[in-house]
Amino acid sequence: MRIALCGGTGDLGAGLALRLTRDSDHEVVIGSRDPEKARDRADEYEATLEDRGIEDKITGFANEMAADRADVVVLCVPAYHLADTIDTIAGSLDDTILVSPAVGMRNDEGTMTYNPPSAGSVTALAAGAAPDGVPVVGAFHNLAAGRLADLDADLGWHVLVVGHDDDAKATVETLADSVDGIRALDAGPLAVAPEVEGLTPLLITVAKNNDLHDLGVRFH
Repeated sequence: MRIALCGGTGDLGAGLALRLTRDSDHEVVIGSRDPEKARDRADEYEATLEDRGIEDKITGFANEMAADRADVVVLCVPAYHLADTIDTIAGSLDDTILVSPAVGMRNDEGTMTYNPPSAGSVTALAAGAAPDGVPVVGAFHNLAAGRLADLDADLGWHVLVVGHDDDAKATVETLADSVDGIRALDAGPLAVAPEVEGLTPLLITVAKNNDLHDLGVRFH
C-alpha cells in the first residue's frame, strides 16, 4: 500500500515512517505544508535507516501531492490543524482511507487533561471534515512518539482502532499489525473515540507523576 503521512515531519510522523519502512513493504510518503521540509525530513529518515543497512526509499511532497494516489492517509497533525489539512488534501482523496491519531489536550496547572472539540472527539471532527464517501478511522492515538522513533526500543503496544467502516478499519488494523511490537484491536464505532483519545493525556500524566517514560497501552 501507499501510505501518506501528512504532517509527517513531526514526532509521530518520524516514528511511523521509520517503523513502517523498516518493518513492512508499504510505500511511505511524507507530506508537509512545506514541500522542501518534507523532502529534507524524508532524506533524514532514509539516512537513519541506511545506518542500519536498510535502503528503502522515502519521498517527501506537499501534503496534497503526498495524498495523491495514497491508499491510506495518516493525519499526523495537531488537532487544531486537522480540518485545514483535510481541506487542503480533499481533492487528492480517491478511494483513500483517512486515519486520525490526533488528540485534543490542555495543560491544567501542569496536568494534561482531555479537551475534546464540540464534535465530541477529534476523530469525529475529522469525519465531519472529510469529503463524502471517504472513510475515517481513528488509530495510533496513544503511541509515545519518542519511543516509536527509537528503533532500538521494543514496543509491546496495542493500537485501538475505531470507526464505522469495517473494511476501512480492517485495512488500518493490517497496517498497524505490520509494525513489529504493535497489535491492533478493534475498539468499536466512532462513538468510542472519546474514550480512546482520553487515554493519551492520562498516560502523559501517569508518566509524569511516577517518573516513567513512553508509556503505551497493552491489554492482558
